[in-house]
Amino acid sequence: MAFARTFSIALVGVTGHLVEVEADVSAALPGFVLLGLPDNSLNEAKDRVRSAAKNSGLALPPQKLTVNLTPATLPKRGSAFDVAMLVAALQAVGELKPSGQTVYLGEVGLDGSLREIPGILPAVKAAVDAGYPKVVVPAGNQQEAALVAGAEVYGYSCLADIFVELGAKKPESLKRPQLTRPVRENEQETKALPPDLADVAGQAEGRLALEIAAAGGHHLLLNGPPGSGKTMLAERLTGILPPLGPQDAMEVTAIHSLCSGGAARSSLMTLPPFEAPHHSASAPAILGGGAGIPRPGCVSKAHRGVLFLDEAPEFKRTVLDSLRQPLESGEIVIDRAAASARYPARFQLVMAANPCPCGNNVGRGLDCTCTSRERRAYFGRLSGPLLDRLDVRITVPKVTAADLAASGTYESSARVRERVKEARAAQAERLAPYGLSTNAETNGKILRGPLKLSAALTAELSRSIDRGTLTARGYDRVLRTAWTLADLDGSTSPTQDHLDLALYFRNLGMEGSAS
Repeated sequence: MAFARTFSIALVGVTGHLVEVEADVSAALPGFVLLGLPDNSLNEAKDRVRSAAKNSGLALPPQKLTVNLTPATLPKRGSAFDVAMLVAALQAVGELKPSGQTVYLGEVGLDGSLREIPGILPAVKAAVDAGYPKVVVPAGNQQEAALVAGAEVYGYSCLADIFVELGAKKPESLKRPQLTRPVRENEQETKALPPDLADVAGQAEGRLALEIAAAGGHHLLLNGPPGSGKTMLAERLTGILPPLGPQDAMEVTAIHSLCSGGAARSSLMTLPPFEAPHHSASAPAILGGGAGIPRPGCVSKAHRGVLFLDEAPEFKRTVLDSLRQPLESGEIVIDRAAASARYPARFQLVMAANPCPCGNNVGRGLDCTCTSRERRAYFGRLSGPLLDRLDVRITVPKVTAADLAASGTYESSARVRERVKEARAAQAERLAPYGLSTNAETNGKILRGPLKLSAALTAELSRSIDRGTLTARGYDRVLRTAWTLADLDGSTSPTQDHLDLALYFRNLGMEGSAS
């Protein structure tokens, strides 16, 4: 036969699309034509595939080979199509038997070895969802591919082993690579657990604010002088968050699989991710982007975890304001000329800031060397609409000698995590009819409808609205925080104390600015 078809997967974002790899061999001048909107790295596969086949002992014939990747209108990139193209070509010339509905994923080396590829988890999941459960992958990707329920995964280290399985006519002439490549470890799997909250000296209000943020999924602003412990608090947030559930773990692992560079992974990520980009990061680094098909940025890599922006006023204002849309929607859509990609981005934003450029504008500010104009300009880089989306805002004071002397007596992350789990369970039960799981996800329709509080309880909030010190969005966010405080206390509904404390944490450290 002069025509054959195999199958592979093209990823656009974390969404996989089944691709038919068609190969046609004709009696014309030798050449290799690749169709179907390939990018530069995929175009290079023509030479990779020819050399890999020759060095595996089963060379492609000196004829014209045309490979078409269908659907032809779908942009395709990367080296994941190498194996599918080579198998289809050898089936077209009759060297290998047809492989039916098997999906092939993997990059080939010039010596015929199979190299790991990024994004194997979402690719295999897309194959299973499309009704193609039988998947061939590089041996280094086999464990990760097997994490997909219903997948029938076959891992190979070289092309010769695949050729034997597909009935190569002369198996004794096949060649295998002489060097064995080590499998690269995945950094996420070897990363240590988050540091313990017991390490933080003092900061009673900071600890409570962190617990509230963890329990309800709220966004947090930490404002205070250098050395007060803002970064220490933020780094310990993931340590008091509950482990990811199966669905969330699959989503998070799929995103990080795209960014792994093909590193081996043997289990789903159950620890919420923590992303802390430098303040010089660009908008594409934070949101996602790049040439061709957009890649995930920090907001997506922090999905179901924490995005920490240390020294927040040092970030470009355009970068900070670009966070407003994903904070509301929980996803990011990146449009480029070549393609449009949609990534989940349901993260908790934690921002840390000094009160002024020198950091000493605390208390009476006698040690501050900044002018009033410099202080206003510095914190003014955090726009009002962005600050309005932060539920909990606190001032982190300097640590005292008494706080340091009490080290070793502070509550651990494990104990706080148990209270957070109980609060999350109460929220999940209450919000289940609305398809939500945390208070931070509730909207005004629910808060002012089924969960409406009495007018007497919300009187102070109403007065704040009328005075212009609280926006309509801020009103709802105070109610969300109050429900979280009630859940932490084991109450069935917020009390006046819960509402007062929620409003206190809304305005703490933000005197003189709009809420």
